[in-house]
Amino acid sequence: MWKLKQLLITLMSGQPITQISVEELAQRLSSHDPSIQLVDVREPQELAIADIKDFVNLPLSEFSDWAEQIPTRFDPDAETLVLCHHGMRSAQMCHWLISQGFTNVKNIAGGIDAYSRLVDPSIPQY
Repeated sequence: MWKLKQLLITLMSGQPITQISVEELAQRLSSHDPSIQLVDVREPQELAIADIKDFVNLPLSEFSDWAEQIPTRFDPDAETLVLCHHGMRSAQMCHWLISQGFTNVKNIAGGIDAYSRLVDPSIPQY
């Protein structure tokens, strides 16, 4: 399934997006590195069910509300990790960030669903 998702992402964009596993994410979060930018593109009702601390919520459905703020809210050269439920919406966001000049964007493979299954079972699945 993971390989199929990666293939679809590559085919849709013409270029692969760098992926980070949920295990790598857990290691990065435990390092408390303040230079990492964490973006969650899920909807507010999804966050109400399950979330990971320190992610900035930018729901894709509200794109027109926050798109113009991106250059001032985030550093385009800092490592930016993007999360969604399974990894597809976050891949879309990664492509958009790259198109806006971001240079170090990574999609969190499997999203919060994989994180709750493989890293932190206290996070509810939905």
